[in-house]
Amino acid sequence: MSENLKGVFAATMSVLKADLSLDIKETLNHAKKQLDDNGVGSAFFGSTGCGQLISISEKKAFINALSKDSFKEKVLIGTSSNSLNDTIDIMKHSIKVGFKNFLIMNVAYYKNEDNGVYNFYKNIVKSVPESKIILYNFSKLSGYAFTPEITKKLIKDFPKNIIGMKDSTGNLWENFKAKNFSMFVGSEKKLLNGLKVGAAGCISATTNVTGTLAKKVFDDFNKNGESKDDTKLKALRTVFDDTGNLVSALHTLKSEENKAFANLLPPLELLSEDKKKEMLKKLKDLNFLPNKNIAA
Repeated sequence: MSENLKGVFAATMSVLKADLSLDIKETLNHAKKQLDDNGVGSAFFGSTGCGQLISISEKKAFINALSKDSFKEKVLIGTSSNSLNDTIDIMKHSIKVGFKNFLIMNVAYYKNEDNGVYNFYKNIVKSVPESKIILYNFSKLSGYAFTPEITKKLIKDFPKNIIGMKDSTGNLWENFKAKNFSMFVGSEKKLLNGLKVGAAGCISATTNVTGTLAKKVFDDFNKNGESKDDTKLKALRTVFDDTGNLVSALHTLKSEENKAFANLLPPLELLSEDKKKEMLKKLKDLNFLPNKNIAA
């Protein structure tokens, strides 16, 4: 995968077994279907993939299995760890089996300041100099929003390592630009407008189910600078946003097709029956239910 990343990536869902251990085979199958059917890449073990809730040993076992598959050029590995040493451990393991591209959020839980965030990434680069890093800007989870200043400093000091950003905070995607730096929006609502101002694409939770349409918007823009499907794509994202929990909403919908998606690690839960019915009705009204047998 080149340093100038672009395209549509799903913040891929993790599938769990009944005992709540990671189902490696089904998680791989889900991601592979996204790529084969929609041309959508995968960012594993982010917030949507419950990365903070899955053990390091399971992540490593999954990465080993992933390395034997055929779509490693469309892969980002999320580390999802507050531990610097565990983050480095996962990255070194990934590099050993052929993956160099990572999606990494700064440490959550503690109060973040610019200098501390800088030192977090500096220590990662020092320990894993082969790595290519997409910064994960998500203040809702980490309590910290990247500023233009700290982002520029990281790019300037580590130009071979800091190659892009997923901006789920939404404060940089419209106006931050740097050479050889790929800016990804974190929602399909911003995909077309982002592309118009130079974004590389999107990395989104809901492209687990809207991937076909998101990829069409991306491809249409690259052909003619517009897309007639943008309005529907935004409306679909709004349906999931309105549930109040993207991860719960996605698992609720996917569990209508495959009961394995109903398995969730605490504290995550499926949507309530009322919220589920409301979501399915809205999706039906938009003529969007991936499985036509789902009752809305």
